Amino acid sequence: MVTTRKQEIVQAEEKEAAAAPDNLTTRPAPENSSLKPTGTVPESSDDDPDSEPPAKKVKIETPEEEVAHKVSDGLRDVGTTERGHIYFFFRPRVQMDSPASLDDVKNLHMLLVPRPPKFGVAEDTRIASADDSKDMDVLPQGADAVPASAPLYASEKHYRLITIGKKTLPDPGKSRRGGRKESFWATVTAVGDDLDALEKGLSEKTYGTKTRGTRHDPPARLAARGCYALVNNDAQKPSAETTYLGYSLSHPAPAAFGPVQTALGIHRAAAFVLQVKNPQAPASDGGASTTKHVVYPPAIMDGVFGQGTRGRDATGLRFAPCTRPEMLDYKGVELLLIAVRGGEVGLEESLGEGRGEALAEAGEEDEVLTTREIFGELWGEEEGDMMPEALDGEWI
Repeated sequence: MVTTRKQEIVQAEEKEAAAAPDNLTTRPAPENSSLKPTGTVPESSDDDPDSEPPAKKVKIETPEEEVAHKVSDGLRDVGTTERGHIYFFFRPRVQMDSPASLDDVKNLHMLLVPRPPKFGVAEDTRIASADDSKDMDVLPQGADAVPASAPLYASEKHYRLITIGKKTLPDPGKSRRGGRKESFWATVTAVGDDLDALEKGLSEKTYGTKTRGTRHDPPARLAARGCYALVNNDAQKPSAETTYLGYSLSHPAPAAFGPVQTALGIHRAAAFVLQVKNPQAPASDGGASTTKHVVYPPAIMDGVFGQGTRGRDATGLRFAPCTRPEMLDYKGVELLLIAVRGGEVGLEESLGEGRGEALAEAGEEDEVLTTREIFGELWGEEEGDMMPEALDGEWI
């Protein structure tokens, strides 16, 4: 049988397509696909006055990179991903029952207790009927960042205790050499649902040692309480993805801020860039990672850190935004807090869409809570001993 030139071309294309994997076919991709053919565009003739200039070469994503970005997009929600109540505790050094400065502080802890949003569409919006003269009720701007009130005297609430490395929060008003903002290490030191167990962990301890005898670990002090929100920005490309941790305090009141809050770097309101260290990434000196005992699921390793497709190492990016709040639910995870903006104006600039203003209003509304009610929402105890508190701004 005689084979025409056209038939030979068709047969060759069919053989080539059959030999390639389904997602790596060499046939041209559809116009709406981000996976474009790697061939160069033919240059137009200089003799044709109506011809268009040669197309510029663009960076083509490999199929693996395209898949990684699609997975990341599937894991990443834009806007508020979590909201709740935030508490700052400091623990004095061993045998230091009366601290008087930051030198007498052993640890600074940031406690996050997630809560559902204050406003629910089914409960707080009303669809106006045709004959209803009233305007339709809508959610206030930034409402997705406002947490519902915490139930008092409930002993089970999900929490994460994060220990700040330098015993103080990075200062949004300070910059390093080259204009870089302050950034401090932090570690997730406890995760759970039993607040009684957390209270015991922050309470005073007495223990014996072979060389120094009996030692006393003073109880932690509550230094501040407020509302927080985790917000993902609306990034146009993966390299611009950012997660912000913003908070606005209800306690202490502005007039009660004192040397304790100043020394610990606690502001009335502030926002930080929150990044998570890849637990599988090698150490900076080339040795083994110190957090390899943290095991994230493949969806996080592939979709967030880009394992095998992004970064210089096969493990993926060394640091990534806290795309999903669940990334904080692993004890031992290392974090990087980068100061960006302070004050209510800075909080709104970071979180956007009215979220900073809504958090500030929520903090003001919660100023009516008494110290006993704050401990009640924390420890689930109506009566009994409470930890010391420095909400008046003075060292105790």
